[in-house]
Amino acid sequence: MAQDEAKLTSYRGEDGVVKFVRDILRASPTPYQEKILRALVAYRRVAVHGPHGLGKTALAAWFVLWVMTVHTEDVKVVTTASAWRQLTHYLWPEIRKWALSGRWSDLDMQMRPGKELFEEKLALPGGRQAFAAASDKAETIEGAHAKTMVYVFDESKAIPIKTWDAAEGAFSTGDCYALAISTPGEQSGRFYDICARKVGFDHWHVIHVTLEEAIQAGRIDRQWANTMRDQWGENSEVYQQRVLGVFVDSDARQLIPLSWVEAANERFRMCEGKGPADAPVFYGVDPAYTGADQTAIATKRGDVIEDVSALSHRDTMETAGRVKHLLDAAPNSRALIDVIGIGAGVYNRLREQRAKATSVDVRKKTNMRDSTGLYKFENLRAYLWWNARERLNPAGENPVALPPHDLLTRDLTTPTYEHHSSGVIKVEKKEDMIARTGRSPDYADAVLLALFADAAPPLHFYDALEW
Repeated sequence: MAQDEAKLTSYRGEDGVVKFVRDILRASPTPYQEKILRALVAYRRVAVHGPHGLGKTALAAWFVLWVMTVHTEDVKVVTTASAWRQLTHYLWPEIRKWALSGRWSDLDMQMRPGKELFEEKLALPGGRQAFAAASDKAETIEGAHAKTMVYVFDESKAIPIKTWDAAEGAFSTGDCYALAISTPGEQSGRFYDICARKVGFDHWHVIHVTLEEAIQAGRIDRQWANTMRDQWGENSEVYQQRVLGVFVDSDARQLIPLSWVEAANERFRMCEGKGPADAPVFYGVDPAYTGADQTAIATKRGDVIEDVSALSHRDTMETAGRVKHLLDAAPNSRALIDVIGIGAGVYNRLREQRAKATSVDVRKKTNMRDSTGLYKFENLRAYLWWNARERLNPAGENPVALPPHDLLTRDLTTPTYEHHSSGVIKVEKKEDMIARTGRSPDYADAVLLALFADAAPPLHFYDALEW
């Protein structure tokens, strides 16, 4: 791969990086993408946060290829992300796409990368290398050194602090750049500290791409943003982070943090949405008949919620028929049914048909405790919510995987809780949640029932269950 040094000159500098993206990669960066590219040349360390859908991955790919092109010897580009899948499924496919479609002949170059580009790495003459590195292995980050050293932190919000610290050593010498880019997370961690301009991180240049900038650039549809506001609630954590692109101080009383749900979504992707084939199947069924409420059904196999679906305005017999069909299709299965309201009729019909169904009345008292054995619960509903919290805790044993589902995410991140001095945990009442958000957490209720299958005791321990 021979290069004409004179032709590279016009592609260096703040104007040059934008010219490179337009002329060589034949891309059309938005005004805020141009601003970020220019800032990378001017400030060398740039952190970017903003809404979902900004074109962050394309921007990172452009920057990687620019560095690998205009710096002609001894270059290392380390790409890392909070999840390995972000690199293999998103960033590196984006790098491949632009590398293989660029107008390299304009630079008297031949970009003919070998198979290594399909293995999350790229090697070019002059000792130039770009590669993917797992963010949970700081030693692979720390050991990289070169005349020109570049770090790309994709989906930066959940990258461990030790990985950031490992990269710092490269900035002591040489020509170095760093791009940290992500939708916001919780108000904690290194990416937040940088974006909040905390003491010790003023050497980073921070850019917040606003929702309005993204709409004006044609990257986000205003109607979609309005729909998400109505669906999730303007003050919800998920709307603030994913649509407005801002960090939100999670309520200390929030039962299930958004970051836990997102981690469960990543586990779902890693297992391709399937639990062990030989594991029993449990269906959580939250029946509804009229109004805005929906009959929600969650399917659980092993530690995976494989599916969450809803039926609108179905009568008792229709709902029972649907559940019976599911049970017949999976012989080693059982349905857990909320028997409040029309759920009692659904349960009775299934029992009449000798189907494997268990009634759950969440209003009843319970002697069950949390996993530490310390806390008791106001009622079974509070326990079901707390059980879901413990199953979603990434630090817990065998955390559950959840399908990416906007309404389920909304439901799970809505309720708050409180500890009483007596050691009893109370979860926000359903009617209070509906009054506060304008919607019923139907999808979450179904998932709670499905997860209860692993925790439900034998009949002689708890008389609300026919186990």
